[in-house]
Amino acid sequence: MFLTDILIIGSGVAGLSFALKVSSFARVTLVTKKQSADSATNLAQGGIAAVLSKHDRLEDHIQDTLISGDGLCHHEIVQSVVEEGADRVRELVNLGVTFQRGEDDEEFDLGMEGGHSARRVAHAKDMTGREIERALLTQVQDNKRIEILENHMAVDLLLESKTKKKRPKGKDRCLGAYVLNRTTGEVETWRARITVLCTGGSGKVYLYTTNPDIATGDGVAMAYRAGAQVADLEFVQFHPTCFFNAKVKNFLISEAVRGEGGILINKQGQPFMRQYDERGDLATRDAVARGIDTEMKKSGADCVYLDITHKKRDFLEQRFPTIYGTCKKYGVDISQEPIPVVPAAHYMCGGVLTDKWGLSSVNNLLALGETACTGLHGANRLASNSLLEAVIFAHKAAQWVKKNWSEITSQKSCHIEDWRTGRAQSIEENVLISHNWDQVRRLMWNYVGIVRTKKRLQLVERRMRPILIETKEHFYDYLLTPDLIELRNIVLMADLIIKSASLRRESRGLHYLLDYPERDDILFSKDTILEKSTNE
Repeated sequence: MFLTDILIIGSGVAGLSFALKVSSFARVTLVTKKQSADSATNLAQGGIAAVLSKHDRLEDHIQDTLISGDGLCHHEIVQSVVEEGADRVRELVNLGVTFQRGEDDEEFDLGMEGGHSARRVAHAKDMTGREIERALLTQVQDNKRIEILENHMAVDLLLESKTKKKRPKGKDRCLGAYVLNRTTGEVETWRARITVLCTGGSGKVYLYTTNPDIATGDGVAMAYRAGAQVADLEFVQFHPTCFFNAKVKNFLISEAVRGEGGILINKQGQPFMRQYDERGDLATRDAVARGIDTEMKKSGADCVYLDITHKKRDFLEQRFPTIYGTCKKYGVDISQEPIPVVPAAHYMCGGVLTDKWGLSSVNNLLALGETACTGLHGANRLASNSLLEAVIFAHKAAQWVKKNWSEITSQKSCHIEDWRTGRAQSIEENVLISHNWDQVRRLMWNYVGIVRTKKRLQLVERRMRPILIETKEHFYDYLLTPDLIELRNIVLMADLIIKSASLRRESRGLHYLLDYPERDDILFSKDTILEKSTNE
């Protein structure tokens, strides 16, 4: 058994930020299932949104976020996040993050993105996530009170109710996690006073995604199995513009390209977004993704195109070096020809339901970043609000833990049993994993995508049942492998997304149901909350 004060699962901006803040008073162990820099943060191109210009207003950022969230944002959370935004961005600068500097009297060079009414996105060209991850990881690696365990993968959370073998009278308490050491193949028991889930999103539930391979919904799945409430999982954001090229895996074309004047065109070279939304190419992501989806289905085309050829090559190379270089590498000179693009699963707006401090419904269990559902994003995330949410809630969560640390450390301990393999055997045929994995991702893409129907949701729920049963059998019959753990998580995430989508009989934000094409504020103005039943 291993002991630590605070166990952080995940190494994106939320986990790293939180680790730095709590290391001043606690021992911190950060586990990450691959390398430390393997995170969605590292792929974030656009930037971090905040009111950083004298030409912008807090009220406008708040309003833009509320409009994008389509009636489901929690107003007090939106206001709190927006008001704190500038302070957290400047804190990142103090930690070593280098954003592009502004001209004249502007502190930052601020980008424009869809859904925003002003330039307010601080960026490091088109490598913002990588730059933030670099700076935070450097600080964490230099901190002797933070231990980083790479190639360690959380399996399940440790619960007080399981150690006492009886249901709690009130809330259950998280005591740490079982963690697979990928190097040794052993499942380690990690005991902690506080456990924090920062595992990112679940894009790999879908066949096409901009997410890294690690995005299998681990944190949400573990939290749900532990009895925590999860919310709004039907709101899966599809990034409108993923580079359409068979040789490139999940490379997105930043929202900022449209912010700098990029125009979506069909195969005839005609702009089309004004047909679907009066905001045109700068509409929110849900509207743009649906517009592209409709245009592709109408024409039968495999993709649409993003045209930025009216900008000079020097500007494009300077502002978008990664996008320019990657497209050029695969035969597209974006200064001379439009970029072929398609929508792809990108961001989970729902997650583990948390309060304003990042606390879940299970005691001593927190969730941050894309793993959490804080109330900021509502039914559709506003571009570049996610990095902002991550650093702000990491700060708030650290404040809460520090304030309550004396009480937390005085809690009684419980006996915890180590992981038992029972009669489990090594899995000889990996096809048992890969076949179900492929089935789930194709089912979700075809049945629970950008546009949904009641019939398709009923069919996919029926087709998922045998996969759920079979995966549960595999989990108990075979010794754990990373692939089996991830399959278990994506199967559960798919099931939860389907259940959430089936419960919301309206169209709102990212959830568009053809049978109920209008928004219904009478019956569906609240979060869709799911919680594990006692017989699951």
